[in-house]
Amino acid sequence: MLLALATSALVLLVLLWQLALPPLRRALARRGGASRPVAQDGYDPGRELRAEQRARRLLRSCVNEEEWTMYRDLGFLRVWGTQVIAAADGAPCAYLIYPHLPIVAYLPQTGVLLGEYCVAFPDHTRPYGSPHLPDSDDVLVKWFALTADERGLIAGANMHLPGRQIAPKRLRQDLARLALWESQSSWPLARSVGGLTQASVA
Repeated sequence: MLLALATSALVLLVLLWQLALPPLRRALARRGGASRPVAQDGYDPGRELRAEQRARRLLRSCVNEEEWTMYRDLGFLRVWGTQVIAAADGAPCAYLIYPHLPIVAYLPQTGVLLGEYCVAFPDHTRPYGSPHLPDSDDVLVKWFALTADERGLIAGANMHLPGRQIAPKRLRQDLARLALWESQSSWPLARSVGGLTQASVA
């Protein structure tokens, strides 16, 4: 009888220990890591911020000073194109590059919006790869693609009419902001592209 009671008590103690162990581990982890957040499954909550900081440094090292200042001040880049648009009397178009949004083609002379070109450059790094690059990396890869092979990028992109993903009102406001920014900066207001002078939108 005494042996049966002792065995039952021992089994009960083991069961109680198994039930109490997970909450005890969590409490100890909270107490031991109170000064810093506890990473779950190796996830680093500051990773995205550090990645964007690195991406901004890389972008700044690749583009010229005017383009970097434009991106820093306005949140987008303007790239002069070489594609000749018949409706623009043979003048090339220009592009606006936003993070994680389509590339927008427009006519610098008139501000007429031509189209949105959707391209994607996912982050395939492991173990934390995601569908999105850091903002500045996304802008940089689009800038590289446009400046290196404008025709190939535009030919391979999904083209939509203006307004599909970015409101035309926002684009016109951004073109006005760009014109104001250029008028107040020390950068020249015109660029020579393909032998033609490109004036910014007034």
